[in-house]
Amino acid sequence: MTQLPIILASGSAIRRQIMDGAGLDYKVIVKPVDEAAIKAAMLSEGSRLRDIADALAEAKARRVSMAEPGLVIGADQIMVFENTLNDKPKTMDEARKRLLKLRGKTHHLMGAVVICENGAPVWRHVAKTELTMRSFTESFLDEYLKQEGEDILSSVGAYKFEGRGAQLFSEVKGDFFSILGLSLLPVLDYLRTRGAIMS
Repeated sequence: MTQLPIILASGSAIRRQIMDGAGLDYKVIVKPVDEAAIKAAMLSEGSRLRDIADALAEAKARRVSMAEPGLVIGADQIMVFENTLNDKPKTMDEARKRLLKLRGKTHHLMGAVVICENGAPVWRHVAKTELTMRSFTESFLDEYLKQEGEDILSSVGAYKFEGRGAQLFSEVKGDFFSILGLSLLPVLDYLRTRGAIMS
């Protein structure tokens, strides 16, 4: 039996690293979706924040799946702090303010993964992780921002947990892979049930 192709509908470098690290044979195909419009529409409708992450992941996977055969993995992550959805910071100054606001407090990441086949969702998973930042000094923060540079603007929390960003935290609760942006173990389990990888 021919194995189903696996496609990652994400341009995220860390998601590719996770897939590579797990030894998966896959290709990357990204088709843009209007994330801002989806978020705005769902927020105006009063949707649950976790449903927004799920809808974004589905939109990415579905868009690619309509044109490509196989199992298409879409993923998205949103950050929730004090019951408010936060977008990626646009500038280093905004990143600094974000981190000062999060300092000594707890926020949540909602990570969604949706797998589509033939243009329709066939599997979905949403994971919620809880992250508590330590009360770091402003001099630590300034050095952190200098070392990380504008790379952190690609992260909703202005940190890369897999790297120097781990130093910002005192405690985390939840799935490590989900914090990075892709709940790997449930994805692998589904791929095995479909015969896309060896069981």
